[in-house]
Amino acid sequence: MSPRHVAYVLNVFPKLSETFIATELAELRRRGVELRVLSLRLPDAGLRHRFIDEAGLEQLTWRDPAQFESALREFQPQLLHAHFATEPADAARDWSQRLGVPFTFTAHGYDIRRKPPPDFAVRARAARALVTVSEANRQYIVKTFGVPPEHIHVIPSGVDTNRFVPSTDRSVERRMPASGESPDFTEAGRNSALPLIVCVARHAKVKNLGLLLDVCALLRDRGVAFKCISVGDGVCRGELEEQCAQQRLEDCVEFVGAQEQEHVLALWQQADVAVLTSENEGMPVSLMEAAACGVPAVATAVGGVPELVEHDITGLLAPSGGATAFADALQSLLLDSARRARMGALARQRALERFSLSRQVDALLDLWSKILR
Repeated sequence: MSPRHVAYVLNVFPKLSETFIATELAELRRRGVELRVLSLRLPDAGLRHRFIDEAGLEQLTWRDPAQFESALREFQPQLLHAHFATEPADAARDWSQRLGVPFTFTAHGYDIRRKPPPDFAVRARAARALVTVSEANRQYIVKTFGVPPEHIHVIPSGVDTNRFVPSTDRSVERRMPASGESPDFTEAGRNSALPLIVCVARHAKVKNLGLLLDVCALLRDRGVAFKCISVGDGVCRGELEEQCAQQRLEDCVEFVGAQEQEHVLALWQQADVAVLTSENEGMPVSLMEAAACGVPAVATAVGGVPELVEHDITGLLAPSGGATAFADALQSLLLDSARRARMGALARQRALERFSLSRQVDALLDLWSKILR
């Protein structure tokens, strides 16, 4: 029995940094699944991804808790799904009991390792199935919370591989549009001699972006020419910019803030190498997007990253916290364009085979169908 009516319970919708949730919803709706979204908090004012409105997701979203019950009872969902084991999973469990329908939830990263609810195992057992985004997460959940492995389903978040594609024209200026500005790459001002490093990550402690700046300082001191662009925002933004100034990296490192998806895509299509210096990860969507665009990665070997980046095949892995080893790996790619091209092609193929949005939603619908049967 294929699900036709599914209600989602989310912390905040939409949220710029949680593109993976919005793309999942958009693909489900494209396939004819009727949706309702309960957003437990109001979204921040500011940037939002254009495709959310194009997919009509806003009109399916309720944000007033006083309206949740009437919206759900009128909708009559067959199943509830939450993202994150925290408040959304707890709320989905409550509505599941009140409506008499099953619920599932997806656990990602911080809700497993950094701030898991104290009754994580209880919530997992109450759910008809627990989804997580990497095998590393699954093993951690089994070991830490005692959840039976057969109750956990690994379904990585997916990327739209029809939209995130390698650029057919890389002969354009490598300049990131400012916030709110449309991409405007022109031949004037292009410096094709400088390889472009791109990092798309929240400016949060777990992303360890200070390490990236240390790596950039090492590369500069070694005489390696490059440009590094950091896309994202967060609580660490100020201290990162201060560190950048102290290390005199302004000529080679640029912070461009949070960006809409179309701007991120434009940047991936000009990137030579994707980087991620995180202390831990579930399964980083930013590296999936890079891979889909044919961009090899250099990343720390943490969490689910080794499941995404095949060392010395689609990119290079480095130990967490070591600037020298990371710089050595990054330098080796920056100085070898043929190796980058070879790895990028294999990264694109791996994204198509394992990390496409289509495959993700296929797996999710298959799981829900089995539950409803």
